[in-house]
Amino acid sequence: MRQPDGDGIRTVSGGSSDVHGNKEESDVPFDPDATGIIPRLTFDEEPSGGDAPADRAGKKDADGKGSGSLPADGDAAVDGDTAVDPDVDDRAADQTATFRIPSALHIGRPPTVKEAEAADLASAGTVSMPVLTETEADAETAEDASTSAGASEAVEATRAVSRASIPLRVDASGESQAAAGPSAAAPVAGPAPTPAAAPERAPESGAASAATTAPAAAPAPAPAPAPAPAVEPVPAPVVAPKGGAAPKRAGAAGGVMGRLGALVASAPTWLPVLLVLEGLVMYVLALKVPPGPFRGVDPSKIDGLGLISALPPTAFLAILIMIVSFFVTVAQSTDRKFLLLFQIAAITFALHGAGALVASEPRFPTAYIHAGFVEFISRTGESAISIDARMGWPGFFALFAFVTKAAGIQDMTTILQWTPLLSNLLYLLPFVLILRQVVATTRARWFAALLFVLVQWIGQDYFSPQGFTFALYLAWVAILLRWFGRVEPRTKPIPARGLRRLIGRLDAMTPGELANTGTFRADKLLMFMLLVALFLASVASHQITPFMMLGVLTAFLIVKRTSLTWALPFFLGLAVLAWISYMTVGFWSSQIDAIFGGLGNILQNLRSNTGDRIEGSDPAHAMVLQARLGILVVILSLAATGLVRRLRRGVFDRSALILLCVPVLALGLQSYGGEIGLRIYMFALPGACLLAAYAFFPNLPADSADVREETVPLRRRNVRFDPQLTKKLSVVLAACFAVLFAFAFLMARYGNEKFERVTTGEVEALHHVYANDKPSARVLYLVPKLGPEVTPTMPWGERDVEIVSFNVQALVHKDPSQIADAVKALQEQPRNSYLMVSRGQVSYLQLNEGYSADWGERFRAALDASPDLKRVYSNADAALYTWKKFVRGTETPEPRPYKTARGEPTSPWTPVGIAALGLTWATLFGYEVIRLNGPNRARHARRRLLYLAIPSFVVAFAVIIERFLYIAANN
Repeated sequence: MRQPDGDGIRTVSGGSSDVHGNKEESDVPFDPDATGIIPRLTFDEEPSGGDAPADRAGKKDADGKGSGSLPADGDAAVDGDTAVDPDVDDRAADQTATFRIPSALHIGRPPTVKEAEAADLASAGTVSMPVLTETEADAETAEDASTSAGASEAVEATRAVSRASIPLRVDASGESQAAAGPSAAAPVAGPAPTPAAAPERAPESGAASAATTAPAAAPAPAPAPAPAPAVEPVPAPVVAPKGGAAPKRAGAAGGVMGRLGALVASAPTWLPVLLVLEGLVMYVLALKVPPGPFRGVDPSKIDGLGLISALPPTAFLAILIMIVSFFVTVAQSTDRKFLLLFQIAAITFALHGAGALVASEPRFPTAYIHAGFVEFISRTGESAISIDARMGWPGFFALFAFVTKAAGIQDMTTILQWTPLLSNLLYLLPFVLILRQVVATTRARWFAALLFVLVQWIGQDYFSPQGFTFALYLAWVAILLRWFGRVEPRTKPIPARGLRRLIGRLDAMTPGELANTGTFRADKLLMFMLLVALFLASVASHQITPFMMLGVLTAFLIVKRTSLTWALPFFLGLAVLAWISYMTVGFWSSQIDAIFGGLGNILQNLRSNTGDRIEGSDPAHAMVLQARLGILVVILSLAATGLVRRLRRGVFDRSALILLCVPVLALGLQSYGGEIGLRIYMFALPGACLLAAYAFFPNLPADSADVREETVPLRRRNVRFDPQLTKKLSVVLAACFAVLFAFAFLMARYGNEKFERVTTGEVEALHHVYANDKPSARVLYLVPKLGPEVTPTMPWGERDVEIVSFNVQALVHKDPSQIADAVKALQEQPRNSYLMVSRGQVSYLQLNEGYSADWGERFRAALDASPDLKRVYSNADAALYTWKKFVRGTETPEPRPYKTARGEPTSPWTPVGIAALGLTWATLFGYEVIRLNGPNRARHARRRLLYLAIPSFVVAFAVIIERFLYIAANN
């Protein structure tokens, strides 16, 4: 609420209220180019001395305009200057109640009858006065035009009273006196007459006569009466005129047309809410109702373009309505945070929840093996890296094993179904906290949040450790910026020339981040412990995420954007290396080349994540792969544009640039099974979306200390457009790009829906295997070529992961009649082995390898005709084949043990390394905790801790290297 005050504008967040105490949201003046997310509270300055605050003449408000009150006696006090009567008793200010008329009444028009009655009530001892809006005042102006000349004279006498902010006090005789206040006005003595009695009224005092008959004359000083008890201002209802007739309201004057006009005028308040609800309901109905011409989704129509080829037109219209609703709200001059969050959540539901709304079973086959890991840990209470390398980082699986077992959850289908949507909603929380710490306008921040939802298409948000640790990564960055951010102005002189001059100029620019101030030491300690806990949780859950966190922290230290010290990255980096060396030795001991073989091969890793993924024979599916790269190119181009536009305004966004660039360094690590490019894109999204939003809204917030308008760039000789026109065009262009990204998202995110969609028939076929997997079972899956990096495109491993093996491949050819290689692969396996032909596998071969449209039916017919195979289970989506005749006496083998008899390999120096690790962590952690109290606190103690930490760190790091060399050489 922005209240007019004698000393400026007082801004209060959290709603507003009118004079009668009624809450109103729509009357909150708000600058859309202000920060919006961070409320700014501006309090009036207290008077330095005296019993009553002195008038601050000429003081300007936040908009640069004077906010002084007009004098009550009508003497010329213009441009915010006020007249102060020196004879007014200053002591009366402590005994009076102050009431100020809103500035809506400060207009050059004849006073209304209600205003005159307000003055009459004030003179009678009632300090609460009814307040009219401009609409009501204009309506009553015409009604009051027929009043008598005497009434007009009386109304004119009270005009100044209705304009000025007059503190009133009531003495024992019922007469009102003016008291000196922040905007001291001339006193008005005696009760104000009613309009009916005005012609016969005789002046009761000289001061009253001067105020009514000669407004230009100076008022006579009034004697100060005895102090009276203060009267608290209370809201008063509108009082009817003395004639007894009720006052007319604005709606009654206009009738139905007036109400309709008021409804249309208030459309910006209710229209966005109506639009987003309409779009949300329309979208759910479009996807859930039975298929028809303009509604429903028919899965059989999904082709190489993915889910977008089967969506009805009403679904696209619903998404468009929700995006328009968002931009209607953003363009308003009100700060509606909860509505904007709801609109973004609705768009997230429409885009990331489409798969859950359409599919009958949880989509994405890999989610099922993760559910199998959870089931194994819950059943056995331990992890087994010999079953799968991902079990070497069991933090995520152990967490959900504990949750499901404690809650008694037996079937994880619902969790798998809705995890993508819940993950993206969870990502928004820390990302909004990150946006609170940047110097940007409200529109830039909310548009960045919307972009983060629209371009997050890579699909790592399913039930997986990567999706879970990405939320930890965002929370990690938010804590770094919010509680440990550092923004210090440059004090060193800029060098004369060379690269140092460029760096100096960048360092001297306005920081793009907000400084962290006013944090208690206990809060910092708590958040520091949470920071360490988040990192350790990611170390135990995922292979890539800890390196991203460590890279961001190191970059923040280099560019001086965090108050933490260099002890923390050494502490955390040693934790990552120790986990890999000691906890995952069963994985890397026999395949050291798989881990370190890709170091430095940037071009090869880039090619395996871009060019190799563009290849495909289906033209429609090739468009999907190209659309994904297109989104990447557009968002990076917008990020570069936003960075340049901010630099032209003298703002250097170091944190956003770090969040964008640090993940790219992962290209030098390894290809990560051909998926490192997807992970880089995912971790670079926060910085890219923030910089891309600056491409449309690059200005500093209006309440910033350094505001540069759209027409005032650093290079003033450049020709710029009108700022108002530029702002409108920016909103329109941002809306167009948002719609483009939304429709491109549906193609990029669900382009693989033809083989990533899981059907009920496929799940039932594998349930048949689980029901007959004692003592063990094997499932062969179809591949176009034999290789180690092929993942089955079936819902595999949902249970019994230590009993059922999915590591056998069956080679198939484009000619469906060539089944010899598949039959041979099945023949080489023991009893209870199955060759599975499923809809997902066939669709993958058709889209990516050029297999014919009827390949699946013909291949199954050839297997049915084979004399060596028999079909043990089949439905419309899947079929299981096994060997018809086994050698007599052949039994089903026992499952491979997941526990090694001799234990994990080790080295002679391992105990020394463990002891050095413990000492290093204790000293570095203590050093950082002491440093939280201030850079000058306990320097000697911190120095002693460093004397212990440095040699112990060297020993611990040397033992880790020794273990890699020793164990790899002996295995």
